[in-house]
Amino acid sequence: MKKIVTLLLKAVGVLVAVVGLVLLFVNFRGVPSYEVNIPENIKNINVEITPERVARGEKIALVMCNACHANQDNRLVGKHIADLPAEFGKAYSLNITQDGEDGIGSWTDGEIMYFLKTGIKRNGQYAPIMPKFPRMADEDLKSIIAYLHSDRFPVQATKGEGHEQEPSLLLKVLTHTVMKPIEPVTEPILVPDSTDKVAFGKYIANDLIACYACHSGDLAKADPLHPEKSFGFYGGGIKMPDLEGKIIPTANLTFDEETGIAKKYNEEQFVHAVRFCKKPDGGILRYPMQPHITLTDYEVKAIFAYLKTVPKIKNNVNVP
Repeated sequence: MKKIVTLLLKAVGVLVAVVGLVLLFVNFRGVPSYEVNIPENIKNINVEITPERVARGEKIALVMCNACHANQDNRLVGKHIADLPAEFGKAYSLNITQDGEDGIGSWTDGEIMYFLKTGIKRNGQYAPIMPKFPRMADEDLKSIIAYLHSDRFPVQATKGEGHEQEPSLLLKVLTHTVMKPIEPVTEPILVPDSTDKVAFGKYIANDLIACYACHSGDLAKADPLHPEKSFGFYGGGIKMPDLEGKIIPTANLTFDEETGIAKKYNEEQFVHAVRFCKKPDGGILRYPMQPHITLTDYEVKAIFAYLKTVPKIKNNVNVP
């Protein structure tokens, strides 16, 4: 019996040592880089800059880019991502102005699109915290690129070298296991017909502005390529810090009658909440929720119609 116990203790000791060495290696290596393998149909794109595309790209950027990349002067030079949960370490967004050295002014259109789809920069560095948009419509991606190349003030060439990332050991481990780059979708993707309210709302919520990423159960288990497979899909509960470090859990956006938004919001109230952060009682929704003023009433109503079709999750989120 003593021999068995001794052997078990030795086995446990060896296992602990192996795990320790693996963690030491992962911590030393950091977030992995990858070979840049841009498909030909993405590599060779050359986006025509039109007023319509710039306007559309600006609309999307105001919802998706400015919150993370804009400094106090509204220039997209990057900054500290204050609402990243502490267990992932510290992250800083990229300078995406037209500066050729510090920004993305020297990136090709294909390199920008590849990064937006996969999270892999043109030098192979992987950005695990950067939202990925593998299912965003081709025309919307081109509109973002047109905006980034436009004469709009926020994207004009501005110096400001990106801050060194400070990933935690947990994030490093996740990037070696579950948080990996996405294979770029190469087949054409179109914006759904807006008259199909549910399909249109699904596209806006999942593929355009990625509402599910924050309003599901775990940031590390979000699935941009198959959003519906994300853990706790739209059930909320992710604990995110506000600008003062106070923890604000994300809301349950399913239509569960007891814990979701079914009793809290009607369609008009939901529009006010999403566009202006206005609660039904007149209060203001707390950061990190921000107003999405460039979305139209119809677009938000389409999201509301889509959320009604999402499987209900009973998750009583205690939002302050």
